[in-house]
This record gives sequence, structure tokens and C-alpha cells, in this order.
Amino acid sequence: MSLEGKNVLILTTNFGTEQDELVRPAAGLRKAGAAVTVAAQKDESVQTVVSDREPGAVVPPDTTLSKVSAEDFAAVVVPGGTVNADQLRTDADARRLLAAFAEAGKPVAAICHGPWLLVDSGLAKGRDLTSYPSLQPDLENAGATWTDREVVVDTSGRHTLITSRNPGDLDAFIAAIVDALHGDGAEDRH
Repeated sequence: MSLEGKNVLILTTNFGTEQDELVRPAAGLRKAGAAVTVAAQKDESVQTVVSDREPGAVVPPDTTLSKVSAEDFAAVVVPGGTVNADQLRTDADARRLLAAFAEAGKPVAAICHGPWLLVDSGLAKGRDLTSYPSLQPDLENAGATWTDREVVVDTSGRHTLITSRNPGDLDAFIAAIVDALHGDGAEDRH
């Protein structure tokens, strides 16, 4: 089944996003037929990084966080990168968007350090999640149950939460997003 007609939003800052966690989900979702929009904090190129240290690809955003609305998208993806995630978690527009996706019952996906935004958006409490291992205490302190698995899909709330640990988990992460958008993600994969 194709994701034709499904619009997916990817949130990012303009510096520090882990390259593969931005580029690969965008490519995978487009290959599945979805339209993907990359929204950055500023209307400037996104300088990605590789392993939080080396410069990665430069990605042009389609729009800015302040200009998008959750009502125009079927799901949202939050890539990691320590600097990216740390900046997104304090960004009012990013928190507003995640809360709106959750309120609308739409899938929210976050990988690596991206789940920090789940904490600061009030979406972690009572949910089963995974992340980069160093976030385990943050997620648990926010009331989540943390599991060391390549992908955790929590369907216990009004909206589906999809989380993964790192770039090595991207195949499973992308597949879980595609499943959720097909409506096939009802089974809990943790």
C-alpha cells in the first residue's frame, strides 16, 4: 500500500541534527509515497552532523516551525542529534506542534535524542519509550517506561508514539512510521 496523500512533517533546528536521522526517514517516507515537509527553526539551510561531531549534508528546509500547523499533516518525525534535540526541546513552536499532533491523535515519532522533546511537550508520562541510552533517566523521571529496543511503538494513549535509539535502528523506525500511517500499527511492538 502506498502512503500517497499522506503528508509527514519533520521538525529540525538549523544546526546539529543527526544527518541520517533527518535524511533517511525523509527518503524512506517519500519512497513509500508520502509527501514530506522539513520545517526548521529559521528559513535557512540545515547543517546536519554525523555522530554529533563531523559536518554532514546541508539540507534546505521547506518551511519554518512557526509557519506549519499539525492539521496539515498525518504524522510528525523528530530526528536526533544532541544539539538539535536540546534546542528543539526549548522551542515553543516545536512543543506547540507536538502537543497539537498528540491532541489530534496523530502519530509522533522521535529517534535518538529526539525524545527529549516528548518530555518537554508533556507526552512521555505513562508511555513506553526508547531513546539514546543517556536519555533513559530523563524519560523515566518524566514518568515513561524505558526499554532498550530498536523500536518501541506505544499505542496506549490517544496517539501512537514511535521511538528508536540511534541511526542503527532507522530501518525499523521508518517501517514503524509507515505501518502507523497505513493504520497497521495497532499492535504494540515493545
